[in-house]
Amino acid sequence: MTDIARPAEVAHQPGEFLGHPKGLFILFFAEMWERFSYYGMRALLIFYLVQHWMFSDSEASIIYGAYTALVYITPVVGGYLADRYLGQRKAVLFGAILLTFGHFFMAFEGDGGQSTPIINVFWLALALIIVGSGFLKANISVIVGQLYPRTDVRRDGAYTIFYMGINLGAAGGSLLCGYLGQTYGWAYGFGLAGIGMLAGLAVFVWGKPLLLGRGEPADPERLKQRAGGLPFEWWMYVVGLALVALCWVLIQYQNLIGYLLGGFGLLLVAYVIVVAVLRLPSDDRDRIFAALFLILTSIIFWALFEQAGSSLNLFTDRHVDRGGVPASMFQSINAIYIILLAPLFATLWTWLGRRGLEPSTPMKFGLGVVQVGLGFLVLVYGAQVVGIDVATPVLFIFLIYLLHTTGELCLSPVGLSAMNRLAPAHMASLIMGTWFFASATGNFAAGLIAAATGAEGLEGATAGKEVVLGVYETVGLAAMAIGVGVMVVSPLIKKLMHLDTLKDDTVDDDLEGRREVGEPQAAGIHPSMRPGS
Repeated sequence: MTDIARPAEVAHQPGEFLGHPKGLFILFFAEMWERFSYYGMRALLIFYLVQHWMFSDSEASIIYGAYTALVYITPVVGGYLADRYLGQRKAVLFGAILLTFGHFFMAFEGDGGQSTPIINVFWLALALIIVGSGFLKANISVIVGQLYPRTDVRRDGAYTIFYMGINLGAAGGSLLCGYLGQTYGWAYGFGLAGIGMLAGLAVFVWGKPLLLGRGEPADPERLKQRAGGLPFEWWMYVVGLALVALCWVLIQYQNLIGYLLGGFGLLLVAYVIVVAVLRLPSDDRDRIFAALFLILTSIIFWALFEQAGSSLNLFTDRHVDRGGVPASMFQSINAIYIILLAPLFATLWTWLGRRGLEPSTPMKFGLGVVQVGLGFLVLVYGAQVVGIDVATPVLFIFLIYLLHTTGELCLSPVGLSAMNRLAPAHMASLIMGTWFFASATGNFAAGLIAAATGAEGLEGATAGKEVVLGVYETVGLAAMAIGVGVMVVSPLIKKLMHLDTLKDDTVDDDLEGRREVGEPQAAGIHPSMRPGS
């Protein structure tokens, strides 16, 4: 057995680079270009909806929220099919192909307005990107973990490198695609996003030998078996295309997504509570209740944080002294702040933890919500102090993104780590799915909040600005109050977590799968920490 397992694996290993398997850097560049295309397109989307397809601010915001919500739902299907049948590599490849087509289809702009048939190509492009993200999003980060043995001390460093690729791509895409799209034309911005995705696909295909056979299907023979005249593997792709068709419908009828999130969300939470009450011992039951509290708190955070791509993007375009810089380029600020601040936060938590001063997870959640609310209040103050009828200084845009990013670093990676710690091994996937479902709900709620900032029917830019600032002041104060409330009850939630009785099981494969996600997250650097990652 030893001759087959470890030595053979090492003998065929095609060398390392900077102390890591070369396959890591294949995944780094593939994900970097995928994030380049995704965030480049995202930076332009709200403007494309309002200025080209002529949707109102409210309509465009709801479409944007529905789109980002679906991006969080489809990984459930993509991850399931990869784990059960396709393997992660084939799922990533299929997702990358869908994404490439989707981004290129975004460049077919037609004459604009909602009466042109070309708008159906736009809906198809969004559906392809949604489903492509669903197949690629979670699975590529799983392959990163598979490149290393379970006890390899390089694992956290690998996720740090991979995470840097995500944020480099996000920042670069927002800057370059945003600049081209708003300076030379939509087709140039979206076309560059498509070229970026094609580059990521090419790198992933070219680098297959360097992945050391990781991410392959558990049962390759099953995929070759024919059913209905097609190999079983092709039926998996048919399911993916059927999901594209479903998303093509849902993105046009956003109310359906609201009903889906509301109905399914209630059933999911009810199921988790029933399982916790009826099947779990008291400590595990309490931990599930603590996890649900954190999950519900995260919905509030994401509903406000995700104003960045919709209402805040429009506010920056219309009411901020940008010095001639296209508004979409400001979408890069969050990614740049993440690159700069995440290592500092990881070091800070470690330093405080060694001295017994690290805030509890619920306290960090409260701090995160307070900061996202404070960000809006700082922007409102900045706009009012110079005068409503005067362009807001760009400094306050940098400040709101700074506060939102520090809030994100208090909540998002910490929350992912908490889900892995609090859930029993047999409920790990269910709790993590509930966490991401809450993120989808928060994104959809963000669209509804952004819709409330719409200034349709009002005369003059000043009146529209007052509406936006009024909404921002309301949600900012509400977030501050909720965040303080979370901080007040944090000792009770911490008590429900029963950290003193947590047990570490290094044998259970399910738990190991959780650790592949959980360890880097505890350091605040896991690639899945960001909303669109």
